[in-house]
Amino acid sequence: MIKEFKEFAMKGNVVDLAIGVVIGGAFGKIVASLIEDVITPLILSPALKAAHLSNIADLKIGAVKYGSFLSSVISFVIVAIVLFMIIKGMNVAKKNEVFAPAAPAAPTKEEILLGEIRDLLAKR
Repeated sequence: MIKEFKEFAMKGNVVDLAIGVVIGGAFGKIVASLIEDVITPLILSPALKAAHLSNIADLKIGAVKYGSFLSSVISFVIVAIVLFMIIKGMNVAKKNEVFAPAAPAAPTKEEILLGEIRDLLAKR
């Protein structure tokens, strides 16, 4: 059973998935910091100053606090836009890569033999 588990854990797919999860977590932190520390303050600061508020969560109508919900919606939209821009940039970079054409496959033994037979028949 230990041998089977070791074979399973060391398969390429499992290792690739683990690496993807770790890199995805790290990338998620980068995107979250970009949004929370850079983009959101740039967008929300002027709006909050105009409303004379220090935090969007303070927005409310009567007893209903809709500021937290609004903050979540704004964060979602910003995350979606940032990820869209990142993926769009990656796709443009991939498009601009120059791929060398694959070298033609070498003729098989049968093709060489058929070519020799054709040449011999053409000489007759």
